Amino acid sequence: MGMTMTQKILAHHAGLESVAAGQLIEANVDLNLANDITGPVAIRELEKAGFDRVFDNQKIALVMDHFTPNKDIKSAQQCLECREFAKKHGITNFFDVGEMGIEHALLPEKGLTAPGELIIGADSHTCTYGALGAFSTGVGSTDLAAGMATGKAWFKVPSAIQFVLKGRKAPWISGKDVILHIIGLIGVDGALYQSMEFTGEGVQSLSMDDRFTICNMAIEAGAKNGIFPVDQATLDYIGGRVKRNIQVFEADSDAEYTKTVEIDLSTLRPTVACPHLPENTKTTDEIGHIEIQQCVIGSCTNGRIDDMRIAADILKGRHVAPGVRTIIIPATQAVYLQCIEEGLAKIFIQAGAIVSTPTCGPCLGGHMGVLAQGERSVSTTNRNFVGRMGHITSEIYLASPAVAAASAVKGCICSPEDL
Repeated sequence: MGMTMTQKILAHHAGLESVAAGQLIEANVDLNLANDITGPVAIRELEKAGFDRVFDNQKIALVMDHFTPNKDIKSAQQCLECREFAKKHGITNFFDVGEMGIEHALLPEKGLTAPGELIIGADSHTCTYGALGAFSTGVGSTDLAAGMATGKAWFKVPSAIQFVLKGRKAPWISGKDVILHIIGLIGVDGALYQSMEFTGEGVQSLSMDDRFTICNMAIEAGAKNGIFPVDQATLDYIGGRVKRNIQVFEADSDAEYTKTVEIDLSTLRPTVACPHLPENTKTTDEIGHIEIQQCVIGSCTNGRIDDMRIAADILKGRHVAPGVRTIIIPATQAVYLQCIEEGLAKIFIQAGAIVSTPTCGPCLGGHMGVLAQGERSVSTTNRNFVGRMGHITSEIYLASPAVAAASAVKGCICSPEDL
C-alpha cells in the first residue's frame, strides 16, 4: 500500500523505506520552535534532565510573541529566561521585540520552514507550515525539550483524510471561510490525530496566505497536521527566502485515506464560527443580527499582508461604527512596514481603528483587547472557547478579515456584500 504525503515525510526523517498509520517512530527534526510561554517550560525541562547544550543552535527558534511587548512582570521574567538561554547557547533564531513577529507568520517569512521538512513546536498552531508541504505539528514543552537536546522526536504515524478542493472561490471568500466550512462539516474532532491532506484543482485558486490559514486551523478539527502539495505558488513563495536544498514529497496514487471529502469552493459563502466552538458555524446569510463591541484583525491565522489588504479595501473611505473598538495587528514587522509603505496603516487609522505592534495578545486574552463581561468580538483568530479572550461571559465570533472589517463598519456581524 502506498503512503500519504505526511507518511512519506515521516518515513524519510525516520530513515525508513515506509511507515504505516499507527506505527511508532523516532524521527530527526529540522526545526524546534517555542515562544515566551512554552519556551521557559522547555528550557527548565532540558536543564532538569541534565543537558548543558543543545543539539544544533541553528535548528531552534525562540519567538517572543504571546505577551510581548511585556504586559507585566511575570511575562517580562519569562522573556528574560528565554533571552538568557538564547545568549548562553548562541541560538541564532531568537526573535525579540523589534525583530519578532507572531511565530507562525514569522518563520515562513524568514525562510526557516520549507517543503519536505519536519518541524515541531510547543504551540498547537505549529501545523501552519503544512501550507509549504512540510510536516509540522504541535508538541508539549517536554517533548520540545527533548527535541532541542537531541534533535529527535517520537511520533505515532497518523492516518489521513483527503480533502479534494474543486472550483474557484468567489470574491470575499478566503482560506478562513474554507477551513471554517470544513470544521463546521466534520466537527472539532472530525480529523482527530489524522493528517488533513488537501488536493484537487481548486488548490490553484488558493493563495499562500489562504493555505497558511487553512493549515493553521487544522488543529481546530483535531488534526495532527494539515498539508498542501508543493506547486509553483509554493516555490515562488520560498524563492529568495529558503537558502538550502529542499525535498518535495508527493502522496502515492494508491495512498490509503480514511475518507475523502470533496469541497466545491465556488459554493462557499462568508462563514462565521459562533460561540463557543469553531465547529458552530453559520454563513453570514444565516447568522441574524448580532451586535459587536470589538473587532480584532490579526493573529497567526490572519495577520499576513493579504489579510491587511482585504481589511483596508473594506475600511477605505469608511469609519468603524460607534462603540466598536477595532484592533488591527500586522503579524510581523515586515507586514507592519508594508502596511505603512502601501498606505494601509493610514486607511486603518482614518477609519477609527488602532494598529498594534505584532503580538498574539488578544487571541488568548493576554493583552491588547481583553473582553469585559458580556462583550462580543468578531475576530480573525482561531479559537472561540469560553473565556478565550477575557471574561467567561464574553463571546467570540471567528471570521475572515473581510467579514471582520465589514462587521466593524456596520456594528454587527455581516458580509462585505451588506455594506
